[in-house]
Amino acid sequence: MPRFLHVGCGHNTKAQTTPILAGSDWQEVRLDIDPAVRPDIVASMTDMAAVPDGSMDALFAHHTLEHLYPHEVPVALREFHRVLAPAGFAIIAVPDLQAVAKVVAEGKLTEPAYISPAGPISALDMLYGFGSAIAKGRTYMAHRGGFTSASLAQALRGVGFAQVVRRQQNFNLHAYALRQHMADDLAVAWARTHFT
Repeated sequence: MPRFLHVGCGHNTKAQTTPILAGSDWQEVRLDIDPAVRPDIVASMTDMAAVPDGSMDALFAHHTLEHLYPHEVPVALREFHRVLAPAGFAIIAVPDLQAVAKVVAEGKLTEPAYISPAGPISALDMLYGFGSAIAKGRTYMAHRGGFTSASLAQALRGVGFAQVVRRQQNFNLHAYALRQHMADDLAVAWARTHFT
């Protein structure tokens, strides 16, 4: 059975990943820095030594990388690349700073930009982290960096991912990063099955 590493899982399970990874034919391994969310592995994404090289067929990281300082991002992405099997892939989502910047430019820094399951999210939350969670002492939820479509693709290629398919949707930036190159039309089609 193929396995995927759910990086920065929080309380989420495979049901909150993608339609394919949520299926019964994938085994989820949950990794988080917070032991209170009861992950399979307690670790930082910058040091996943507990995960053997090439042991995962896929990796899912939804709104995790923005919690790192910019100099830590390549460290985490090298870890992502290291734990993936040669034909493995990573699915990554981060806030889209270009979309957030448009809202800020309109003067709507603190107004709700959208409603999430956790509550209203403002441009300020997307830039610096979910304010209500941080106010409750969960300071690791603060955002320390950010991405545009181009900078995320550059970071992924910089650590050895052979191909990156990107999609911008609302305030989210999604990347589908493959360790091995495949035909562009196939990569885009496969990415769409996850992104939907």
